[in-house]
Amino acid sequence: MDDVSTDLLAESLADPWSLALMSLLVIGDAFFVVIPGEIAVTALGALAATTGTPPLWAVIVCAAVAAALGDGCCYLIGRLVGTERWRWMRTPRVQQALRWAGRRLDGGTAAVLFTARFVPFARLAINLVAGASRIHPPRYLALVCVAATGWALYQAAVGAVVAAVIPGGPLVAVPVSIALAIGFGALIDLCFRRTGG
Repeated sequence: MDDVSTDLLAESLADPWSLALMSLLVIGDAFFVVIPGEIAVTALGALAATTGTPPLWAVIVCAAVAAALGDGCCYLIGRLVGTERWRWMRTPRVQQALRWAGRRLDGGTAAVLFTARFVPFARLAINLVAGASRIHPPRYLALVCVAATGWALYQAAVGAVVAAVIPGGPLVAVPVSIALAIGFGALIDLCFRRTGG
């Protein structure tokens, strides 16, 4: 029975559409923090390590491209629309986040873009403000591509390492790697809040 369950899970997640679905989730995650982009990358990383399908390199490349595309779209919105046009942008919480993002960007664009890639709401604020403040597009895109690649490597590696360390195939590795990704995300958020981020 376990073999059937494992095979069914592996077949459903190894479908060619799984990379496309993961990419859509990662792009959506740039705008809506409730979309589980990180979890999708980690789960496919675990599956790649246990079954070989999809290949780990494909998971990383698709996740990196999708993350850079999502961040780039947020930058473009900030550049074209600004940070006050829509009502949700003018709420106190969002305005506070946008002011914080502006101060952080003034202190060092590269460090902020790399850090924000791992903190969902900060990522949205940083990218909107980067566009609104008209950071030079080629420089911004280069930094975002490097940050997105590092993020994709990290997320996929978490799943792959869990799959390599914990026996039980994808039926165990995928849920454990998802729980680990959620735990890491919560820990990063907690550290971020405590340091005044």
